[in-house]
Amino acid sequence: MNKLELQKTANEVRKGIVTAVHSAKSGHPGGSLSAADIFTYLYFEEMNVDPKNPKKEDRDRFVLSKGHVAPGLYATLAEKGYFPKEDLKTLRHVGSYLQGHPDMKHIPGVDMSSGSLGQGVSVAVGMALSAKMDNKSYRVYTLAGDGEIQEGQIWEAAMFAGHRKLDNLVVIVDNNGLQIDGNVDDVCSPYPIDKKFEAFNFHVIHVDAHNFDELEKAFKEAKETKGQPTAIIAKSIKGKGVSFMENQASWHGSAPNDEQYAQAMEELEKAGEALCQ
Repeated sequence: MNKLELQKTANEVRKGIVTAVHSAKSGHPGGSLSAADIFTYLYFEEMNVDPKNPKKEDRDRFVLSKGHVAPGLYATLAEKGYFPKEDLKTLRHVGSYLQGHPDMKHIPGVDMSSGSLGQGVSVAVGMALSAKMDNKSYRVYTLAGDGEIQEGQIWEAAMFAGHRKLDNLVVIVDNNGLQIDGNVDDVCSPYPIDKKFEAFNFHVIHVDAHNFDELEKAFKEAKETKGQPTAIIAKSIKGKGVSFMENQASWHGSAPNDEQYAQAMEELEKAGEALCQ
């Protein structure tokens, strides 16, 4: 895909996020929107995956460590063709397979059930180690939140990954600066994030999470890095793409009402039209 197509796709993913969370009347739009471009790049450009064969053996693996931003992952999987986009409207409804957190048993394309914060990186490290032990070529990607990396288990996993030189592992930190209680640096500062990962023998790359040229360069660099895992620190805007949600911690876990939904969708429609000019 070229950059313009990626931008258009990410805009459709954002529409899916807002639609799903509005239909559920609950969920996490802020962090889903901040990660929409990352999801889009991973699934439409970077990863070797096939919606027609979600369990193919040599597929790249993805673990959503910050599982509460499931709406972002689901909207991307639907856009990629893993399941009908119409199903996004069933998010968090009784009987729906699209639960509030990813469920590997019922959702095609989900490699790991997640939601307990801090655990996803450990799982991804296990998958990457497994690939090494079996001489498999697949790569493993995991997305963590900058609030989530306040969890100690993240750093145990990082220590192990660095020690075992898991160069088939990429940890992406969605660095939108906000968590449920406010600014991450006020709650319990994780900074400097880069120096911490470097101390655990990670190759660290900084990117603008909303710039596809930078994302392309970063993931290429990660592939070329041998003998150490990579951490991509992706500076992002919480709520990106919906004006009244941007940089507002209050949209971490609230759903838009009907009026807000209409405004958000109108903004995203206009953004999509602008990309078609």
